[in-house]
Amino acid sequence: MVSWTGHILPVVATIAVWFLATGLIAWADNRERRTFPFSLILAGIAGVGGLVIVGWSMHQPTLAGVYASFAGAILIWSWHEISFLTGAVTGPRREACPPDARGLERFVHAVSAVAWHELALALSALGLISLSWDAPNQIGAMTFTLLLAMRLSTKLVIFFGVPNLSTEIFPPHMAYLKTYFGPRRMGPELVLAIAATCALAIWLGLTALNAPDGSASAAGASLLFALAALGALEHLFLALPIRDGALWGWALPSRRATTRI
Repeated sequence: MVSWTGHILPVVATIAVWFLATGLIAWADNRERRTFPFSLILAGIAGVGGLVIVGWSMHQPTLAGVYASFAGAILIWSWHEISFLTGAVTGPRREACPPDARGLERFVHAVSAVAWHELALALSALGLISLSWDAPNQIGAMTFTLLLAMRLSTKLVIFFGVPNLSTEIFPPHMAYLKTYFGPRRMGPELVLAIAATCALAIWLGLTALNAPDGSASAAGASLLFALAALGALEHLFLALPIRDGALWGWALPSRRATTRI
């Protein structure tokens, strides 16, 4: 049975956090570059705060503990996103892909462009998993790991090529990364990714529905279900002619300036 506290509220909360957090990150990373040090300091404080929250909440298998753990993981993830999109933590390669690069060579160049960021994400995921391995509340580690899996899937399908790619919120100083995007096509990689993310979302949704009504376990599974469903939706956006970047037009400084004119 669907309940407000166990199923509906977690889904609504996840959608709200996804929308606002993405918008705030886009706003911070599309401002003037002189503002980046301050943004990185604030993001670092938020990330450390998120780690403290996850460390505290992993021993709280309650509704409040589940929401706190989820929020802590989002703060840590946002820290990584801002450090990447400001250009502070990317990879050893900070230039466009050579036009003649093909196959394995192109893949190596692409990995080199984001290697430090991906390594930082992987180490953070391993750290959170180790931290909460025997804890009664592991939602923080699960949330971060799920975000990492979804992000890796998105990056891989974009590398191979997708029919539709909205880049409105992509910071101008990171434009060289666009040269690593694949051709506009509907390949088997995207089809498999959509199927896998949808299957994961369905499984998490069934897990949430089978949990005791209104319980912390139901809320935790619902939070993860909503996150996986949003990940599946983002994969679908790559296949459909929809400008999903327009959802965060309000967060882009240039967009706001154009609107006032």
